[in-house]
Amino acid sequence: MIFSGSRLGGVLMHISSLPGDYGIGDMGMAAVEFADILEASGVNIWQILPMGPTCDISAHSPYKSPSAFAGNIMFISPDRLARLGLIDMEYALGRTIQASDTTNYKAAYDLKKDFLFRAYLNFRRDGAYKTRFKRISDEFWNFCVREAYWLEDYALFSVLKNMEGQKTWDMWRTPFRDRDWEVLDELKRNPDVARMLDIRRFEQFIFFGQLDELKEECYSRNIALIGDLPIYVAYDSSDVWGHRELFDLDSEGRPVNVAGVPPDYFSETGQRWGNPIYRWDRMRENGYAWWLERFAHTLRCVDAVRIDHFRGFVGYWQIPSEELTTVKGEWKTGPGRDFFLALSNQFGGRLDGNTLFIAEDLGIMSADVHEIMEEFRLPGMKVLQFAFGEGMPRNPYIPHNHRRGCVVYAGTHDNNTTVGWWRDEATKTEKENFLKYMGVSGMSDAEAADAMIRLTLSSTANLAVITVQDILKLGSETRLNRPSTVEGNWMWKLRDFNELKNTVGDIRELMKTYGRFDEPV
Repeated sequence: MIFSGSRLGGVLMHISSLPGDYGIGDMGMAAVEFADILEASGVNIWQILPMGPTCDISAHSPYKSPSAFAGNIMFISPDRLARLGLIDMEYALGRTIQASDTTNYKAAYDLKKDFLFRAYLNFRRDGAYKTRFKRISDEFWNFCVREAYWLEDYALFSVLKNMEGQKTWDMWRTPFRDRDWEVLDELKRNPDVARMLDIRRFEQFIFFGQLDELKEECYSRNIALIGDLPIYVAYDSSDVWGHRELFDLDSEGRPVNVAGVPPDYFSETGQRWGNPIYRWDRMRENGYAWWLERFAHTLRCVDAVRIDHFRGFVGYWQIPSEELTTVKGEWKTGPGRDFFLALSNQFGGRLDGNTLFIAEDLGIMSADVHEIMEEFRLPGMKVLQFAFGEGMPRNPYIPHNHRRGCVVYAGTHDNNTTVGWWRDEATKTEKENFLKYMGVSGMSDAEAADAMIRLTLSSTANLAVITVQDILKLGSETRLNRPSTVEGNWMWKLRDFNELKNTVGDIRELMKTYGRFDEPV
């Protein structure tokens, strides 16, 4: 249904930000209730952020995951575990956390690990996997075989990381660091280690099973999912540890060069992300097999995917690893057209046959980036918060300059909310231009949010995406991320759906008014 020619309306809301009884949003009843609200609001797209595991060291950024393939076990629902008979719901209900508008990652992780361990014990205890849970056992086996490409590395990486006191993998014992299979195979034969590996596989099996259930529940409500694929992976990840030859590393396994961007809208001094750089020459030799596996895996999880930092496939900013800033970085040529031909061949015909991919093309893009997008008909993004500065009439982000084949947002997860932008960030020129564009002499914070939603939905863009924060007219305190900062991000969580339910009628009318929803006959 994505970009099949019709006008669609979406809402951006990450799983972690849903209401939840265990410190974080998850894929349980609140997610289904949210899908109900979207359906009632005439919304056909639910956009989420990357769903990989997160960790304390990266402040739980979903863009710095220890795996490009694994799922975040904090998103697993105790409700769904109980419905399978794997845990006692009364026990889970006794561990709930008081409702809050802030995510409690530590409590959420501890609770979900406990629930999953109990589920695993019940699954294996007294041979239950052969009898009571025989169907689940068969599905588990099939999952392990199907996902072995990434699952075995991730399970072993996780177990070794625990054994090594959570050190980064380059600080592990040499046989572990360098994947000495004579040592590792012997280790895997240890019954305790074998059990830990089995638990890690089981956790991932449960995650993707619950995701499949949630997808089906969304489909029954005519809602499709858009996911997010970060171009880079974290250095301390099973991906880099398991595929050292594909990354720019020295003989000790440490990065030679790292990723980032030069100064842009989000940072006057640029951003040093620190992710290892790909060895595109080596990836090209095997037809970009790792990438094709990654895209195929992602598209089994969602219906379409936003490719974060798209321009990095055409040209990327490379920084010597010893440099603490981006100043001494340089542009390097990416795989470009060759990569997208491989992607096109893998997924059949033009990439936009049903528009599987959305290119994050924000900021200043060089001509070669636009050429790739045009050739493969990849829709780009328009963010309205960038539209009202100097030269507004010719600004590519202003609604009257939008093209149908693009995706429009008031702001993304990296932007402030509209109320926060209007109140705290918009310059005098931006405010004057915004008012002029709307044909009014002034407006309140709430009116600014309403106006931005109307501008977004009225755009000629095929897909328009708004945020829950803007629907509820929330301020800067609910912003998800502030680029170039670490502390305080990814924390906002909706306490409950009470206020959001009161907006259903208004959003439905807007979706109808701007041709993004038709009442059922």
